[in-house]
Amino acid sequence: MTLKNLNIDKSWSLFLDRDGVINKKIDNDYVKHTIEFEFIDGVIPALKALKEFFGIIVVVTNQQGIGRGIMRTEDLELIHKNMLYEILYMGGRIDKVYFSPFLASENHPTRKPSIGMALKAKGDFPEIDFKKSIIVGDSMSDMEFGRKAGMKTIFISDKEVKDEKIDFNFKSLKEFSEKIFHADCQR
Repeated sequence: MTLKNLNIDKSWSLFLDRDGVINKKIDNDYVKHTIEFEFIDGVIPALKALKEFFGIIVVVTNQQGIGRGIMRTEDLELIHKNMLYEILYMGGRIDKVYFSPFLASENHPTRKPSIGMALKAKGDFPEIDFKKSIIVGDSMSDMEFGRKAGMKTIFISDKEVKDEKIDFNFKSLKEFSEKIFHADCQR
């Protein structure tokens, strides 16, 4: 399977993890304030390019820092508001952000790898077809989330990882956007 074979067009949806895909992760900590949020190099141009291919683009992110009491929901909402503003201002697009504030130990149905956030997105955007959706993430729980929902999966990592849950490996969202553009040009 190649990106070209998928025939991605505006009928497709893109699901993005946040930490490690859109913004830099903080080792052994959480992004708790807007001043700690830092876009990964190339993400803004990537989102600008990807909006031309995908009809719906959403973020699905586990944020157990709220469940641990390390941050408040209001803090996270402000981080996301600023993130969305910056992306829109620079010509990109994210249609909605979904987050699960629950602890991993709670096994809440909205927390990845469960597909509650995907189902919420489908409720908000009925045109989403999981068979015509891609999840981009940097953890195996993102890949499992994608598999459970019936999506194609893209694993972001500096090294190629082989696993039955992974359809494609890329080093960054920027690299994925460049490859999808190249695949489209070859049609």
